[in-house]
Amino acid sequence: MKRREFLKAGGGAAAGAVAASGLAAPAIAQGKMQWKMVTAWPKNLPGPGVAAQLLADRITALSGGRIEVKLYAAGELVPGRGVFDAVSEGTAELYHAVPAYWGSKSKGILMFGSQPFGLRADEQVGWLVHGGGQALYDEIYGRFGLKPFLCGNSGPQWQGWFRNEIKSVDDLKGLRFRTTGLASEMCAKLGMAVQAMGGRDMFQALQSGALDAGEFIGPWTDSALGFYQVAKNYYWPGVGEPSSAEECAVNAKAYADLPDDLKQAVGYACSSLYNDVWTEYTTKHAQALQKLVAEQGVQVKKLPDDVMVAMGNAAGEVIAELREDSDELVKRIAESFLAYRNSIAGYMVYADNGQMNARALDYTYG
Repeated sequence: MKRREFLKAGGGAAAGAVAASGLAAPAIAQGKMQWKMVTAWPKNLPGPGVAAQLLADRITALSGGRIEVKLYAAGELVPGRGVFDAVSEGTAELYHAVPAYWGSKSKGILMFGSQPFGLRADEQVGWLVHGGGQALYDEIYGRFGLKPFLCGNSGPQWQGWFRNEIKSVDDLKGLRFRTTGLASEMCAKLGMAVQAMGGRDMFQALQSGALDAGEFIGPWTDSALGFYQVAKNYYWPGVGEPSSAEECAVNAKAYADLPDDLKQAVGYACSSLYNDVWTEYTTKHAQALQKLVAEQGVQVKKLPDDVMVAMGNAAGEVIAELREDSDELVKRIAESFLAYRNSIAGYMVYADNGQMNARALDYTYG
């Protein structure tokens, strides 16, 4: 997705071109298409569930109602983890989820959602728009008949909810821990027993003792899922996911069959929502954290430095393996990510990092 292209005037191809699509036909009435959006989330789950509905509504609005998007929450049409295949195969026209769920398709996909010790939310967009990442994103999803767009970000995630304190790297060995994406590979290298599951299943597993700890998103969403009821130790920073991008993927044929102006409407709906979603997460995470501490007795704790160092070394091993992957495209994705990360990280020492460190100093303000 090249954002500049969304601002160019689009063509007005006839609706008949859309009707010729071979996709498992969306209903077309009076020149309007009815698209199905399947999601990985419960309906209106604070954070991603809310963002999915916002995206459906924005595509409908920016298309002037010519594309009417109906949202199906996880389990309503297909399971949450089945949305990738459903859109790839044409059962639905588009989905809302996160790249971190599709590692079984290709490890290269995982790079576009989050990377341990990787890119922040704004840097992730910088890589895609200005660092060549979008072309690689398109290329790897194109293998599966999908056109991908980033459409939001949860910002820095937390390391998660722990039933017991973490005092050293030794405490991680054998720890039954819920996470996803490349963070799961980082954790596995430290001897953690990593498990992948949805948020509701994570709550039940923590409650029953089947899990010792787990991370999902951050205070706003995590509060709604009730993790504080079964684990009071809430650890930061979430080095496994310095940011976590949300994505929309459209069936490639359905997208190709759109007239140019509707392609722009879909793409701009996604890109224009990114900041709205990211800043809502940030604002509501801050509000929710205050309540968790003041009203629920949550203990906010920082990971020990030796644990972060060990995680950083393990993350380095994960990225090194991607650079040597047997898939040439995965290698190119890893190299592109590293080049951008190294460039931006050097600058951020003076820019955003410098400002945040200055703001943390003890001085009177307001």
